[in-house]
Amino acid sequence: MDHAPVSARPAARVVCLDRDGRVLLLHWYDRVARAEVWEPPGGGIDPGETPLDAARRELTEETGLPGSAVLDLSVEVGRDFRWHGVRYVKDEPFYLARFPGARPEVRPGGLTEEEREAYLGHLWAAEGELPAGVEPPELAEVVRRLTAPALEG
Repeated sequence: MDHAPVSARPAARVVCLDRDGRVLLLHWYDRVARAEVWEPPGGGIDPGETPLDAARRELTEETGLPGSAVLDLSVEVGRDFRWHGVRYVKDEPFYLARFPGARPEVRPGGLTEEEREAYLGHLWAAEGELPAGVEPPELAEVVRRLTAPALEG
């Protein structure tokens, strides 16, 4: 039986694509599970903050990339994952951000102490080259869902 505490804290994430369609993944180490995780930038929505504002803030804090690159275009993604002994079960908006260059420089400057301890680096991954441990596991489908409307417009 699973006795992990469950959290539904609202959060937002950003799928960042460079000019060649590579997606930005941040690399984290969960010291409780002793497991590595790769995921798009993002995090909790602060009280009074919209999901879009949170996505833009988190992108800047975690990567140093401009939050203004985050488009008002998102898809809801059902999440069920664990981080530091807490199970998170919720729907999260995943927003799209596009960057004109190849592999823009990532400089995390606003990480919390917990995030600094867990941060292992980042990767710009091409489609079909997502690393093991990517969250959410269906990230390639999330990218397709986000980019289909953008291609039509």
